[in-house]
Amino acid sequence: MTEQATAAASPDTSGDPRWARILARDTAADGRFWYSVVTTGVYCRPSCPSRACNPDNVVIHDSLQAARATGCRACLRCRPDGPSPDDARAAVVARACRLIDEAEQPLPLAVLAEAVGSSPSRLHRSFKAATGVTPRAYAAARRAARLRERLEDGATVTQAIHGAGYGSSGRFYAEAGAVLGMTPRRYRDGGDGERLRVATGTCSLGSILVAASARGIAAILIGDDPDRLLRDLRARFPRAELAGADPAFETLVAQVAGMVEAPSSGLALPLDIRGTAFQRRVWQALREVPAGSTASYAAIAARIGAPGAVRAVAGACAANPLAVAIPCHRAVRQDGGLSGYRWGVERKRALLDREASSAGAVPGDDGCPGAAAREQRS
Repeated sequence: MTEQATAAASPDTSGDPRWARILARDTAADGRFWYSVVTTGVYCRPSCPSRACNPDNVVIHDSLQAARATGCRACLRCRPDGPSPDDARAAVVARACRLIDEAEQPLPLAVLAEAVGSSPSRLHRSFKAATGVTPRAYAAARRAARLRERLEDGATVTQAIHGAGYGSSGRFYAEAGAVLGMTPRRYRDGGDGERLRVATGTCSLGSILVAASARGIAAILIGDDPDRLLRDLRARFPRAELAGADPAFETLVAQVAGMVEAPSSGLALPLDIRGTAFQRRVWQALREVPAGSTASYAAIAARIGAPGAVRAVAGACAANPLAVAIPCHRAVRQDGGLSGYRWGVERKRALLDREASSAGAVPGDDGCPGAAAREQRS
């Protein structure tokens, strides 16, 4: 290391907030700063897995150029001159996703791994961490999306099955209920032939619409305008038959409204849950968050084994068609704040307030008290 660089070593490194990120090997700090070590003559990225060194021997640099100017050599473990390990893994996963998207038939994991220059086990781990699903589940979701596109474009069921990449009609029909929520012919026809019982009502949060198929409750929508809720339902099932409520269904709607008033009571009724494999995993994780508690989007992502899919988790919460029954109102920001509720943040706060009152503000899944209770205390 040059005499100039040695003289620049600051005894105040341990007081620099960036030093704590180096000790934590914080991958989020990669690309924001670098550091060099006087005694070893190397420079590294913050997430370098090497053994921690004495801060008196460390110089922190704002740029890669400044680190290079010290005369040190690049660390062979963290390779600070290239993309970060996270970026490199993300690039591999992105290439794998493109190959899956472009493939007419499912690619075996070994073939996919070889094509992106990885081992099958490493690709499997990286893919799941980045996307929240395995390569196989991702391929199944893309195959289902292609099927839906072809059916919506007017293809016959047989054409859509083979065009989407299903190896056999038997394999497809085994998955059809979960993939489409109805028979493929009905899906192609915009829900034609499916009968939904529908009723609207009012609750303390505004207007409420409940729709149920033969399998269970398919939608619970909350808003200010019942006509707008009905248009939302129509957009989901453009050609389904919407039937009015009978006395028995009115009773069910009353039960749903009661759940809105006391969300901690839950809903002991069958649900017709329709969504992608990833969305269903997120929704199941939300249903496991106890009433009166909250969980951050990051905690939910970690629970489903996809710590890097925080934004995708938030997207799944926003796509939830079953308000309160799938309690996406229990998902909060990392700091416990409220944001991004499909039915409005004020409704989210009201639901959490009710749960906190009845459950005593039980700590959330990520160790945080209920968000609403926290906001009240602050």
